[in-house]
Amino acid sequence: MARIVMKFGGTSVADLDRIRNVARHVKREVDAGHEVAVVVSAMSGKTNELVGWVQNMPKVAGADHSIYDAREYDAVVASGEQVTSGLLAIALQAMGINARSWQGWQIPIRTDNAHGAARILEIEGEDIIRRMGEGQVAVIAGFQGLGPDNRLSTLGRGGSDTSAVAIAAAVKADRCDIYTDVDGVYTTDPRIEPKARRLKKIAFEEMLEMASLGAKVLQVRSVELAMVFKVRTFVRSSFEDPDAPGMGDLLNPPGTLICDEEEIVEQEVVTGIAYAKDEAQISLRRLADRPGVSAAIFGPLAENHINVDMIVQNISEDGSKTDMTFTVPSGDVEKALRVLGENKDKIGYDVAQSESGLVKVSVIGIGMRSHAGVAATAFRALAEKGINIKAITTSEIKISILIDGPYAELAVRTLHSCYGLDKS
Repeated sequence: MARIVMKFGGTSVADLDRIRNVARHVKREVDAGHEVAVVVSAMSGKTNELVGWVQNMPKVAGADHSIYDAREYDAVVASGEQVTSGLLAIALQAMGINARSWQGWQIPIRTDNAHGAARILEIEGEDIIRRMGEGQVAVIAGFQGLGPDNRLSTLGRGGSDTSAVAIAAAVKADRCDIYTDVDGVYTTDPRIEPKARRLKKIAFEEMLEMASLGAKVLQVRSVELAMVFKVRTFVRSSFEDPDAPGMGDLLNPPGTLICDEEEIVEQEVVTGIAYAKDEAQISLRRLADRPGVSAAIFGPLAENHINVDMIVQNISEDGSKTDMTFTVPSGDVEKALRVLGENKDKIGYDVAQSESGLVKVSVIGIGMRSHAGVAATAFRALAEKGINIKAITTSEIKISILIDGPYAELAVRTLHSCYGLDKS
């Protein structure tokens, strides 16, 4: 017998038939004798609908602005998960399973007071553990908690993944199964490279890099939590037959295991290729090369919540001037240029230039730590395809390359092939 947390995303609970299918997955684990908690998202599309209602309400009510109270935003948007948890509990009860729905405040899942983007501080899991031990399935609304003001709080986009991993850590679960519309983590996006392979295992660090660099399988915060608390996490498909052979395998279910590096006996040099579209590059020309210039640039950008990624600096021969180039999301270019313009005198640059429609392609693998020549292989392969590299950043386990958008798919396929990831 094991203690398992199962999480189902929006597409998995999109309608009543799919909720019934989710109940069959849960029943399989209950019938096997496991203690089970389930975390659910809102039905697919429901959160966007609720957010739209909140954003439009001020003007509908006669205001000349779209400003709203973030606490009331949470009260409205969290209702999507509440509906799903109640419906799934009803479905399980109809199958003869002892189940009860739980909202974040009932457990409670305690968060900070950043309404709309709260972070989990503590989960009091004793009551859930006791009820699981008595054979009751806890069906928990994801994405939500209780703030220090005793108001409902929400965790931001993808928060249900974070809820599931945090609950798994709190109840000391043997496993956290994240059910989604894909059957695992692949070496790259199968829509771009049909030869992409599903990985049996991937290290926490690798998954964190892939999630932060464009892979949409898991939310970054959930991977961070899993790594900190060493929560063994399986990515699985909710659309497979719940009663198919192997689906109930406790130690090796179908899907991809995200685990500690020590569990991976044969470590590949490169595990996967990730990509992120809609990148933009900003270059500040002829800056005075003096202490504090970087702080003058990136401080105001950070204060305006503009995420800066790749940074490249070129210094003139006499050392008096420098060019600073960095990337931001394409949607933030205008805002970034406005902030930089407001601080031009303090920064001391000559001219600001920008270019949108770029793509960041990343090569990821923990085996890179002990193998030389990984970067050279990528650069040579891209050069042979005539793909120009605009910027490069590296870490112990990743290389990120900035290129023109139209070359994205070619670059992904080229890198996937040159490291042998297309071979079974």
